[in-house]
Amino acid sequence: MTREKLGKEAVAAALTGLDGWALAADGASIKRTFTFANFSEAFAFMTRVALAAEKMDHHPDWSNVYKTVDVTLNTHDAGGVTALDIDLAKKMNRFFGG
Repeated sequence: MTREKLGKEAVAAALTGLDGWALAADGASIKRTFTFANFSEAFAFMTRVALAAEKMDHHPDWSNVYKTVDVTLNTHDAGGVTALDIDLAKKMNRFFGG
């Protein structure tokens, strides 16, 4: 998958199909907060995402406090959002919903 920065229109179009995701204030990242029933569910989600991210060689910026996981995605070497970020966001949504 390419590490080319997506244009503003492409990011906006991708976000229409990504429930819960929004453009971050910096304009160069997408973000979402995932809320779970408890810490164990949040940690299990992070574990599933970590395995997928490692396979993709593309890692999220995230934090966890109890049952909440805050995620910011961008591709640092591209200076913005790429197809990798969109793909990882889709995987996160599937893991959250599954």
